Amino acid sequence: MALDLAIKGEGYTSPNPMVGAVVVKDGQVVGAGFHEVVGGPHAEVNAIDAAGKHAVGATLYVTLEPCNHTGRTPPCTRKILDAGISRVVVAMPDPNGNVVGGGLAFLKQHGLEVVCGVCEAQARKLNEAFITYVTTGLPFVIAKCAATLDGRIATRSGDSKWVTGAAARRYVHRLRHGADAIMVGINTVRKDDPSLTTRREDRKGKDPARIILDSQLSISPHAKVLRQDSAADTILVAAQTVAQGKKAIFDKAGIRVIEAPLKHGQIDMAALMPQLGAMGISSLLIEGGSQVLGSAFRAGIVDKVQFFFAPKILGGDDGIPICSGPGAELMGRCIGLKDIVVQRFDDDVLIEGYVDKS
Repeated sequence: MALDLAIKGEGYTSPNPMVGAVVVKDGQVVGAGFHEVVGGPHAEVNAIDAAGKHAVGATLYVTLEPCNHTGRTPPCTRKILDAGISRVVVAMPDPNGNVVGGGLAFLKQHGLEVVCGVCEAQARKLNEAFITYVTTGLPFVIAKCAATLDGRIATRSGDSKWVTGAAARRYVHRLRHGADAIMVGINTVRKDDPSLTTRREDRKGKDPARIILDSQLSISPHAKVLRQDSAADTILVAAQTVAQGKKAIFDKAGIRVIEAPLKHGQIDMAALMPQLGAMGISSLLIEGGSQVLGSAFRAGIVDKVQFFFAPKILGGDDGIPICSGPGAELMGRCIGLKDIVVQRFDDDVLIEGYVDKS
């Protein structure tokens, strides 16, 4: 129940984790809550407040170790003590090594029964981006594409609307909602003129920051991605050698430009990731095109793969492949995936897995 509650905060809590909490007394749920928005009350606070006087002597189930430090909000451990909770069941410890003071140790020292590790695998998957970000300082990177069965993301003319069906596209907008940023290359902007916004039918979606790899700042000022009525930033990534006059034009228009080194004539993705992490971007959804995806895999920055395959066959070798540029010379050197999950979206198939970095 706590895990189901936590997911309700998807898209709104970053760079904090998604957390859910449930208060149980005498076999009955007496309070429940989740972390709704960054800077707002934590899940434990919402659940305990909902329980009120029934929290005395109750058990608190929470998906992440309660905080024992003062950040944007007071420590949850003190709230737990003051409420009279007698037992705390935690899914996983807090992975943030920069947090001073252990919540679990503090609660134990004050006489509470503490259990940790219940549903830990599910809790870690829920907050995989948060865990990566707080332990490495780098964004959790998802490589996503939609392709035909013979591995093409567009025809030779560049037509890619639509490779997959409506159900798969709806799921992609949920992915965008949950990501801090979305990335494409300048060629995708030129060919498709995308908005790179979130459009959900079930609820109002949160737009991710829109990151465009454009080494020479050649983007048209009329591109949709630069003209969105959105609270999210549009960020252009240019080469360090780009003319400062070009950069100033975009700065004046309120478009953020950051510089990154080049590698083999393209933005060095490995060098870019620490910059994005320092900007508070904890999760990044790479949507293409083929040069950007190929570059991301070669740079070793991809953590998770989400490839959608439609029951279509282009029937030739002149379409645009999923990845472009040099690949592995031998099958034994291909990038391996683990923890594979396969899902159906009507007739489309999603293959999801994690890059094996061992």
